[in-house]
Amino acid sequence: MEEKRLSAKKGLPPGTLVYTGKYREDFEIEVMNYSIEEFHEFKTTDVESVLPFKDSSTPTWINITGIHRTDVVQRVGEFFGIHPLVLEDILNVHQRPKVEFFENYVFIVLKMFTYDENLHELESEQVSLILTKNCVLMFQEKIGDVFDPVRERIRYNRGIIRKKRADYLLYSLIDALVDDYFVLLEKIDDEIDILEEEVLERPEKETVQRIHQLKRNLVELRKTIWPLREVLSSLYRDVPPLIEKETVPYFRDVYDHTIQIADTVETFRDIVSGLLDVYLSSVSNKTNEVMKVLTIIATIFMPLTFIAGIYGMNFEYMPELRWKWGYPVVLAVMGVIAVIMVVYFRKKKWL
Repeated sequence: MEEKRLSAKKGLPPGTLVYTGKYREDFEIEVMNYSIEEFHEFKTTDVESVLPFKDSSTPTWINITGIHRTDVVQRVGEFFGIHPLVLEDILNVHQRPKVEFFENYVFIVLKMFTYDENLHELESEQVSLILTKNCVLMFQEKIGDVFDPVRERIRYNRGIIRKKRADYLLYSLIDALVDDYFVLLEKIDDEIDILEEEVLERPEKETVQRIHQLKRNLVELRKTIWPLREVLSSLYRDVPPLIEKETVPYFRDVYDHTIQIADTVETFRDIVSGLLDVYLSSVSNKTNEVMKVLTIIATIFMPLTFIAGIYGMNFEYMPELRWKWGYPVVLAVMGVIAVIMVVYFRKKKWL
């Protein structure tokens, strides 16, 4: 799929809406409106049908998938009073995780990852969240995410989510995203275990390529996790008016999770860097083993070649050349020398 580079925005006025991701055909708007007693859910492609939920007295989750539709993003932004620079950041999918506080809403940028276990590649997708008084607006690039557990809790009234306001919904979405990082780290941990076994037992060129790919994945994760810590730190330390005090401890808990994830990523980076050193050592050791065997074989054949060379000279007066037992005796001497050398090498533990 075609992808616009950031250079496409060159020379354009601030606030110009240009989608910088991969063009997709997916587009839908999912709406969940709920309270303790009631729950409503529907999907649509008509943006006008979801705008009245701005004034809803109960929490509403509006999930807009397909931000290549810049007209939809612009219409929603105008209706909810979102600053044009925020809308520009939503469409610029190369943002780092961040949080911005405004008078009537909170804007958050997050990264969602998917891991291809066959290609060993990490793919990221930007998820933008806007918290208003009673709404959470979510903007995604494509259909499919990690928020199904939150949907299930809302549908079947599990936990306390339907007893809380929209700020708790925001926490739940961030928490689901962070929890998925743990699942991702488990997959990477399994990949590291496999690579460790390959490096020690059967190192190949493909192994070092996978090590470098894994290092790139961990660098990408690190670039996401560290800013995410700042986002969550701001949410529970610089508490905006839209977040109730009762919800602050939940954001602090997610912040603790991000610290754990950051430590794990750093540990994995050290292990993977060590794997590359182990790979080079393993290849060097195998080369040394081959050279040792070849050297031992050459050393055994050196005296045999010397004896064969002597009797290969065509001098007329060599008594052994006319001796009846000369040939078998020379072969026997050569065999004894070879056996003695092999025994000596084994005694020295060179074999």
